[in-house]
Amino acid sequence: MPGKSSRRPRLVVKPIGTVEELEAKLSEPTPGVVDAMAKLDGDLLILGAGGKVGPTLAQMAARACAEAGVKRTIIGVSAVYSREAKQRLKKLGVETIKTDLLAPGAMEKLPDAPNVMYMLGMKFGSTGAEWNTWGVNVHLAGLAAGRYRRSRIVAFSSGNIYPFTPIGAAATEATPPSPIGEYAMSCLGRERMFDYYAHNAGTKVLHFRLNYAVELRYGIVYDIGSKVWAGTPIDVTMGYVNVVWQGYVNAVALQGFALAASPPAILNVAGPETVPVRWMAERFGALMGKTPVFEGEEAPTALQSNAAPCHKRFGYPQAGVDTVIEWVADWIMRGGASLGKPTHYETRDGKF
Repeated sequence: MPGKSSRRPRLVVKPIGTVEELEAKLSEPTPGVVDAMAKLDGDLLILGAGGKVGPTLAQMAARACAEAGVKRTIIGVSAVYSREAKQRLKKLGVETIKTDLLAPGAMEKLPDAPNVMYMLGMKFGSTGAEWNTWGVNVHLAGLAAGRYRRSRIVAFSSGNIYPFTPIGAAATEATPPSPIGEYAMSCLGRERMFDYYAHNAGTKVLHFRLNYAVELRYGIVYDIGSKVWAGTPIDVTMGYVNVVWQGYVNAVALQGFALAASPPAILNVAGPETVPVRWMAERFGALMGKTPVFEGEEAPTALQSNAAPCHKRFGYPQAGVDTVIEWVADWIMRGGASLGKPTHYETRDGKF
């Protein structure tokens, strides 16, 4: 990526200047989250608290409990934590456990908890290491579902389990799964592990079908903005995408325990728009003073989720797609940090 630029886009929104400001915004609890944390019965265990979304979700939970005036133990579990994430969690009183949950007996050693946020998963690098993908996404989910079969579980899933649909006819929660490729198949397998315990042990589960969380350091919006800034060709074959602000994802997930049920409930979580990739790139071009380079032609289908029930219950995202584009454009042009995790959103063969 080119270095910092002295040219700044003309923004309508106030830019986000630092990682600290970004994390504070991503973890700012909504009134709904504060109310949910006030009413939640018992402690909260977050499996996968060190991933892309987990740290800010854990921070939001802790901040919401503080605002609600309730004392609740919040425990984050992950195989890896960045030093910065661990420090932020510790500052807010979140306990952290670092462990490989695939190791024999590791799951049994975790503390009991009536509320479990399940965020574990593997996507990138799945092709060529399919056995590992299935181990993480399916076997590990089975271990967790069995260990916490008496808990309420919000289980992160993916819109990748749906088939491609014609533009404007996005998949709903009633659309039968039809996963493309082994990664998507393993995501459905993960759901089936929780389904098994829901049907056989009465475990209350919410399948949280997400596509796709975005913030300033990663996500589809960041990927497209980076390509425009660098002059890299943008494949528009996957011509339409769903994106949703990660702060909204955190807020909805933390309110999701109230929806957990047996048999499992399902919730699509996405932004209200089906966003044209070409339009997004052109918007970045206008902000950055660049001319986007395109290749391919838009296919008549795309991976799309209709999240209308989510919006009806929880409202719309705090930041819409155009706001996020402006934030990301400014961030990229100033040389802001990246998580270095491209989404490969353009993939249509299911190989990640």
